[in-house]
Amino acid sequence: MGNGMLSIVSTGPGSVDLISAAARDAVRSADYIIGYRKYVELIAELVEGKEVFSNGMRGEIDRCRYALDAMRGGKDVALICGGDAGVFSLAGLIYELAEEEEYDRITVIPGVTAATAAAALLGAPLIHDFVVLSLSDLLTDPELIRKRVRMAIEGDYVLVLYNPKSMKRVELYDWVLREYLERGSGTVPVGIVRNAYREGQAVSCMPLEEASRRQELVDMSTVVVIGNSATKILGDRMVTPRGYTV
Repeated sequence: MGNGMLSIVSTGPGSVDLISAAARDAVRSADYIIGYRKYVELIAELVEGKEVFSNGMRGEIDRCRYALDAMRGGKDVALICGGDAGVFSLAGLIYELAEEEEYDRITVIPGVTAATAAAALLGAPLIHDFVVLSLSDLLTDPELIRKRVRMAIEGDYVLVLYNPKSMKRVELYDWVLREYLERGSGTVPVGIVRNAYREGQAVSCMPLEEASRRQELVDMSTVVVIGNSATKILGDRMVTPRGYTV
């Protein structure tokens, strides 16, 4: 077994400008770059001249196994993850697949999450308690997703939705909006951010009732932020007060 190292590198929402110095250093020093094809392409200028393995959607287990095998073969590896590698990404899977004695050779480098990237573009919607949920039912039972959404609404949390809707999967997102409407929360502010800090970026903020009529704005490249009872729209920004007297 070689003495390679594995860095699980968070590259943020897509803009090279938002990648940390630590992440850049890990990519620069790596012998081998592994990642989801789209995320590797977004940082093409950083991996130029490197040996690269990339694949498509649903190739997560293969990517992690490739990364561990390369580390075991003595290579220093950078596993590229969009957003933060520890949030709906591959850091957990790597630890599940690795041997315990290998943990000291694995480093997770944090990054800007999709939630915080979207929040920055919207204004300041995550200043108080919030919940982040993925609506993808590929790895999570839909009923468990519904239960967690209901609990977030009951707790009056700001709710951040990842993977809200795909071409084939539209029912859960529509259900979330109807849950709010049935509770009389049609005026709650909703922020919709598509392609944050990438080409095609689109940012909009509107009452939930309007968001329910404009579901064409939402796809898998979108983060949706649903405010709590205190969240308000100030100008074209979405703000959740922390509670200071102003």
